[in-house]
Amino acid sequence: MTDAFGRAIRDHHRGDRTEPLVQGDGEKTREHPIQDFYFTDFDPESDAGSWLASRLEGPLVDLGAGAGRHALWFQERFETVAVESSPALVETMRERGVADPREGDMFALRESFGRDRFPSALVIGTQVGLAGSMRRLSAFLGDLAFVTTPDATAVVDCYDPDHPAAADLLGYREDPTPGLAGRVMWFEYDGERDPTLRFTLFSPDRLREAAIGTGWAVDAVDREGSGDGPHYRAALRKR
Repeated sequence: MTDAFGRAIRDHHRGDRTEPLVQGDGEKTREHPIQDFYFTDFDPESDAGSWLASRLEGPLVDLGAGAGRHALWFQERFETVAVESSPALVETMRERGVADPREGDMFALRESFGRDRFPSALVIGTQVGLAGSMRRLSAFLGDLAFVTTPDATAVVDCYDPDHPAAADLLGYREDPTPGLAGRVMWFEYDGERDPTLRFTLFSPDRLREAAIGTGWAVDAVDREGSGDGPHYRAALRKR
């Protein structure tokens, strides 16, 4: 299994990276901004940071934890389990001081954790789009409900395909269904290309629809921290 994405971020952390991490769709490519996306400190005093921090408590599961940007801050306040599918990113988190980094699949939560394990969950990085369909998004939310407590909270993020700027995203694909779109892209680093990623973009209303019957409800939607773009964060709360 290739891990170009994770290796690039690990090499950047170690000071060993000599090639860019390239993000592409067909012949369209651009350099992925590793430093800005993964190695800036989480700021709980900012509007975006305080909105996030005020909705989470511990123990916390951080799914798709990247290089540990959020986990490093939250673990100083309560138990934080940081989950990543990339072995190189798990190494990176461990080297950066993340206390409990684990390799795992966020779409197989019941295989990794027992019922009611966490009062809060953080799923930042638009990974929920990898669910790929409304049905799989609902299944993911159901699994997340299983491993969280009856009064749990969660924060997820996505791109809103109903936003006018969504079509400017690299790899954007139109969908005739209102509130849905696709996104297709790959990452390449140092001569190695990862398998193509296929995302589904869900509008906040589609997220609300997917949550029906899972135990979750969308409690708040934040767009302020995203400027004028299509990115949004949603706070979920158990019904």
